[in-house]
Amino acid sequence: MEITSFLGPYATIWLTTLLLFFISKHFFFNHKKKLHSFPPGPKPWPIIGNLNALGPLPHRSLHHLSTNYGPIMQLRLGSIPVVVGSSAEMAKVFLKTMDANFAERPKTAAGKYTNYNYSDIVWSNGPYWRQARKICQMQLFSPERLESYKPIRVEEMNYLLLQIFKSSGKPVVLKDHLLTMSINMISRMTLGKKYLVSDEEKSNNVNVVSSEEFKKMLDEWFILNGVFYLGDAIPWLGFVDIQGYIKRMKEVSKKFDRFLEHVLDEHIENKKNADDHKDMVDVLLELSNDPTLEVKLERHGVKAFTQDLLVGGTESSTVTVEWAISELLKNPKLFNKANQELDRVIGHNRWVDEKDLPNLPYIEAIIKETMRLHPVVPLLVPRCAREDCKVAGYDIKKGTQVLVNTWTIGRDPESWENPEEFNPDRFLGKDIDIKGHHYELLPFGSGRRMCMGYSLGLKVVQSNLANLLHGFQWRLPSDMSIDDLNLEETSGISTPKKIPLAVVVEPRLPRHLYSM
Repeated sequence: MEITSFLGPYATIWLTTLLLFFISKHFFFNHKKKLHSFPPGPKPWPIIGNLNALGPLPHRSLHHLSTNYGPIMQLRLGSIPVVVGSSAEMAKVFLKTMDANFAERPKTAAGKYTNYNYSDIVWSNGPYWRQARKICQMQLFSPERLESYKPIRVEEMNYLLLQIFKSSGKPVVLKDHLLTMSINMISRMTLGKKYLVSDEEKSNNVNVVSSEEFKKMLDEWFILNGVFYLGDAIPWLGFVDIQGYIKRMKEVSKKFDRFLEHVLDEHIENKKNADDHKDMVDVLLELSNDPTLEVKLERHGVKAFTQDLLVGGTESSTVTVEWAISELLKNPKLFNKANQELDRVIGHNRWVDEKDLPNLPYIEAIIKETMRLHPVVPLLVPRCAREDCKVAGYDIKKGTQVLVNTWTIGRDPESWENPEEFNPDRFLGKDIDIKGHHYELLPFGSGRRMCMGYSLGLKVVQSNLANLLHGFQWRLPSDMSIDDLNLEETSGISTPKKIPLAVVVEPRLPRHLYSM
């Protein structure tokens, strides 16, 4: 039987229509492909896309891929298109030229479960985020407020120097001292006092947190905000929680919430009347009662902001100073240059004051070089495209996530001579700042989504490093050589040293200066 007989009298019409359909579909598909030119990148696998290309240190995996595909490349992580910028030129496009189109944050499990359902400063969007940005600029991090907290910074710095002095001649884990100092300092500025207690003092009071417990909470928060969660990439796998990340996110969020509830309850009960002594939580609680705000700041928003201030204010200074001293230990000549500058400018009869910092260009150069090689956030917090657009001649579709790899940018031979070498001298006499204006060096990001607390973080890093170098001679424990010094980093939203630095210190100033 002929097919035309089988299909009936309209067989010819049906076959012609079907043939035209397939021809037009083929033509339209190919024509559509030609209309779009997406950035180069590895071919994605079904379902998982390019997730298999991400190793335990995603910034290094993406760095390796960029050597093959160039400074702008596109991957597909599960069902999510992701564009990665790996050069100063691309960073400038995403963070300045087209900043408005890439100022949105994607919806992620970390933003939902560890940041009060996107109610914080980092993960929020729209009018709420614009209001949060204004609160940071005008209220929380204004020059006047930061200056008012200077006595706190000085007191906590003195305490750090005293504790390290007491450990003279014995191996100490530097990170422990730096983190304790950062937690105490940011707690006093944000919460009004040192809320953290020792394990012995905690006893059975579930509303307080011990210092060690808080450090573990911080570590967990940074890890979970830097992981690639399968449910973000492949939404239909989200309910399974194969990696166990959602469970961990909920657990750490519950611990933070219990602590923050206690803080807010105490502040409301002991409401202060003196404007001169307001901490940041006092400011936020006042704003939560302000009827003129465009978007009401709810209680969970106050907690989310406070959590951002606590976690952001501890990590950057701790990580950067530990990396700086690690690199200097491998380069003793650089240590000597720093000491010579400090001796010349400060002398041997006092500590470094914040007002001295502009007169210490070599200390500043060491910090810049450390942030170049060891950026606190190697992959800036992801953004996503609000609208279809073109970047460098390539099509970027609405909803595409954008990552800027500052780790790669800091090692780009187009921007840096001998990029793998730790050489602070490269910054001497150069007008390269770290405030988001020079895109080859972006430790705090740039544009609308730049870190709001960068000015405070920079003050603390500079003051910490300058005083630690001025006050002590540093060496490795006797059973270690320079070759044994491990410079591997661990994974997370930040990149601390995988193996914390153990050092031996000896005082280099008159003994009476340590009795503060």
